[in-house]
Amino acid sequence: MSNPQDLYRQKLTSPAEAMRLVRDGDSIIVPTGVGEAPALLTALSEQSRDFHDVKVSQILAMRKYGYLDPETVANVRHVALFFGGATRAGGQAGWVDFIPNYFSEIPAQIEREQIPAQVVFSMASPMDDEGYFALSLGADYTMAAIAKARAVVLEVNPNVPFAFGDCRVHVSQVTALVESDQPVMEVGLPTIGPVQIAIAQHVADMIDDGSTLQIGYGGIPDAVVMQLTHKHDLGIHTEMIGDGILSLVECGAVTNRRKNYLPGKMIATFALGSAKLYRFMHRNPMLEMHPVNFTNDPTLAGLNDNLVAINATLQIDLLGQCGSESLGYAPFSGTGGQSDFVRAANRSRGGKAFIVLPSTAKNDTISRVVPVLAPGTHVSTSKNDVNYVVTEYGVAQLRGKSAGQRARELIGIAHPAFRAELTAQARQMNVL
Repeated sequence: MSNPQDLYRQKLTSPAEAMRLVRDGDSIIVPTGVGEAPALLTALSEQSRDFHDVKVSQILAMRKYGYLDPETVANVRHVALFFGGATRAGGQAGWVDFIPNYFSEIPAQIEREQIPAQVVFSMASPMDDEGYFALSLGADYTMAAIAKARAVVLEVNPNVPFAFGDCRVHVSQVTALVESDQPVMEVGLPTIGPVQIAIAQHVADMIDDGSTLQIGYGGIPDAVVMQLTHKHDLGIHTEMIGDGILSLVECGAVTNRRKNYLPGKMIATFALGSAKLYRFMHRNPMLEMHPVNFTNDPTLAGLNDNLVAINATLQIDLLGQCGSESLGYAPFSGTGGQSDFVRAANRSRGGKAFIVLPSTAKNDTISRVVPVLAPGTHVSTSKNDVNYVVTEYGVAQLRGKSAGQRARELIGIAHPAFRAELTAQARQMNVL
């Protein structure tokens, strides 16, 4: 085998030159969030009009690159696996495509060529002495794409941590390398207000010492984290590691000692946070980053006893259907890992799956607890899977309950101003 350093030098090129590896009709796979490769995507944007029918597939694009332009979609088009701020407007206007998915199943869809993957653009850590890079910021579906792709281009950055787990790529697997040294994009904690804190307290009261946590992104999940600093021997098996989890490690609440599945280890598939978080991840034996078909597989994640899953929704109907990813027919985000971890917690011995939401929207003028979901709403988590639903007014427990019992539970945690109306509507629907 060639010396890794020799291979590195042979494959090193500029972002502009790396674009020669992209062919018309290709699909480029990009990791989740801050794992995206900014120098490469900037070069693609600068040359976008030279291509025809190139797609960029990604969960949660972070930056609005130049290729995200309705005028050039025939050249380069974004295919969202989950919408974020950079792509939401394009998705709602129809010039950004969308592929519905469970996060855990994207690697299998790539392997089966249901989601094509001719090229990979990814950020990576510097190479180690054995010739390995770490895709620590987004192992997710990118590892599956690397196994499938014709061309793998890594953007090597000294600010990307080298993490342990199944997130390593050898230089011999790489087609081209580019270098950058810009700081990894930082993502701050969401805004947390009194409603989020009230919801978080209800959830925190039901989390026992020794539980293993999956914490989604958002104000309410992060508010829950703030309420857990007095807990003991918590574990982490999640999709996203962020600064909230880091704060629980720093205060001693997370030790992973009582995990029965992969004890002593925090498990995640992508990172989204601060430079402090990324430094914490570097060669930390407590943390492993793995592909999403491992972290989010409901059967594997459910091997953790007392698994607690905390995820947010936008709207829930009286039967328990969660509309977490659209506002009516207008796309807002995506399914992500919500359904994966709700099902995992339901499988877990002693597990608890929480769906959290404020009771109202638009200054208390709209109830988020509704008789039926708004027309066109994408159902993210089914009525068969939802268990605990939490608003600032309390906790509704749904699994094993009849339609009428569910309606009563959910009306009981709706905003008081809407309870009479919801009750009358439930009666008109013959639910009560």
